[in-house]
Amino acid sequence: MKKIILLGATSNISKFLIPELLKQPEVQLTLFARRATSRLKEYEDKPNVQLIDGNWNNLDDLRKALINKDIVYLATGHFRTANENVVRAMKVTGVERLIVAGGLGIYDEVAGEFGQWNARMMGDYTEIKRAAKIIDDSGLNYTFLRMAWLYNDPSHTDYKVIPRGAEFKDTQVTRQAIARLVANIMQHPDLYQRTSIGVAEPNTAWSKPSFY
Repeated sequence: MKKIILLGATSNISKFLIPELLKQPEVQLTLFARRATSRLKEYEDKPNVQLIDGNWNNLDDLRKALINKDIVYLATGHFRTANENVVRAMKVTGVERLIVAGGLGIYDEVAGEFGQWNARMMGDYTEIKRAAKIIDDSGLNYTFLRMAWLYNDPSHTDYKVIPRGAEFKDTQVTRQAIARLVANIMQHPDLYQRTSIGVAEPNTAWSKPSFY
């Protein structure tokens, strides 16, 4: 039995990720969020799902939730306190595998006109970069997803992986595609170990996303 916990289980990506994970055999899924028991009622009767009300800014909440887990998914990597708490809780409980959903641009890797547009839209990256560095320096077996601009479209689930150090030119990706990628990593945890990867929809190297 593979024990997976989603921290931020009510996020916009998690709502697509949960059904993907429930397709996999031998998964015990813990859904952790503020008011998870009231906001995720559709899963309360599933025998392989546990709902936990908690706050990732509370270290005790995290420590209790992470006991005996195999893989942790963090719904956003943009907050220093949350990242610090997750890293501490994982080390205390002996959990090694972490997948973090984050944004592009933390290594100044976004190129060309799109890079200029992205910089205008995002503004000061200082705190986001500091938050990401906590994961980079954690010593955990992490995969940090630097996602292109997100949108919803169930007919677009293709994605490309952009290695760390490569220019990021593609502008967008669907949340459904991200859910598909995360589910695949969880099914095959040896993928993309101890690294940060860019994720984008192929053939979208434009000056900005199509929905702007």
